[in-house]
Amino acid sequence: MRSETPEASPQEAETQATEARLRAEIESLKQRLAAHSTPHGHERKRPSGAVLILLALLVVVSLVGAFFAGFLPHEKRQTELVSQAKTDEATAPIVNVTPVERSTGKSELVLPGNIQAITEAPILSRASGYVKRRLVDIGDRVKEGQLLAEIDAAELDSQVKQAKASVDQTAASLEQANANLVQARTNQALYKTTAERYANLVKRGAVSKQEFDTNQAQYEAQSAAVQAMEKAVSVAKSNIAVAEANLGRLTEMQSYLRVKAPFDGVVTVRNVDTGALVNEGNTLLFRIAQTNRLRIYVNVPQADAAAVKVGQPSKITISDMVGKVFTGAVTRTANSLDPATRTLLAEVQVANTGNLLMPGMYAQVNFTTSRAEPPLLIRGDALVIRANGPQVAIVTPEQTIHFQTITLGRDYGDKIEVLQGLQPLQQLVINPGDNILEGAKVKPVLLTAPKK
Repeated sequence: MRSETPEASPQEAETQATEARLRAEIESLKQRLAAHSTPHGHERKRPSGAVLILLALLVVVSLVGAFFAGFLPHEKRQTELVSQAKTDEATAPIVNVTPVERSTGKSELVLPGNIQAITEAPILSRASGYVKRRLVDIGDRVKEGQLLAEIDAAELDSQVKQAKASVDQTAASLEQANANLVQARTNQALYKTTAERYANLVKRGAVSKQEFDTNQAQYEAQSAAVQAMEKAVSVAKSNIAVAEANLGRLTEMQSYLRVKAPFDGVVTVRNVDTGALVNEGNTLLFRIAQTNRLRIYVNVPQADAAAVKVGQPSKITISDMVGKVFTGAVTRTANSLDPATRTLLAEVQVANTGNLLMPGMYAQVNFTTSRAEPPLLIRGDALVIRANGPQVAIVTPEQTIHFQTITLGRDYGDKIEVLQGLQPLQQLVINPGDNILEGAKVKPVLLTAPKK
């Protein structure tokens, strides 16, 4: 295969021409010297002094020409290269760089959550009737056992009277059964004595066997009657218990006509007013929430689920309450991840000092967790998103650009965690523009953080 010879530069062509000219002059000088020599086989003539001087001058001229033809163009070219390098360095774009940092061993985890009452209960009517009085309204703080409303239920009052009459009736039936039992036992004792007497008489032959059998049968029949009377007394007692139980139920229902607060709290819902008809078990009268202590449910991501434990302290902030920080703690966790969201449900409780917090508020819960191997941190404006994934522009020790693909971790807004792809103290270009290309020469300027 033939190889093509690269074309020589103008400086190299001039140097080669000068060298050829000098070789020609030296060759001419040699021919002149040969002309002064004797023919073959005869003694050579000794060159004259003028010839020697001419030879010396030619050598000096050759050396000077070689100097100017070789060294000076080379020196000129080197000067041009140095000048070009300085020009390139002067025209290299200036970029702001920031070093890759290692995050601290403490990690801040901020999660959103909704504030809920620690206890909340709907108050429904347990008796049908009309609202006779309403004593509280929304926003009122109530104590346990405080009267909230009264219900007028005339039908229930009638049922209570009927139940009381039924108790009295069953009590009278019991008394009658007891009286019948006493009478039956008395007759039983009489028939027993008569039967025993006839037994002695029949032995002596004073009475007939038939008369003895008749009295004995009467005694046995009376004994069975006594047993029946005892069962009747037992049934009467059971009827009394049923009647009293029914009376107790209706009396308890009658007590529900006075609606009372089940615990200390605040009235958050009021659905009825005086004169409204309410139905047993269907009408919502009030809703009461216990707000002296509140709870917040948060969904912890799978990556941080192991770091959130029961008893761990947390800080709660509300966007509307600037400068207010509330302290809470994790009281329980689900100990299981939601398969749909891959999150751990955790409950945080916080004391509502001063009643500043209200159920339904949106809050941010801040957890401080420890990490054995904290990841690297980069500025958010150093990140470049491209088709092949997130990248950063690294300034190499030769002050050239190299785009490195990285694996991102948690995003803090102004800073982002990097799990793979970088080393500590590497310099990254901030906001790399379109003129920052792979391998481009740049002039880095370290961007210092503003003093706080």
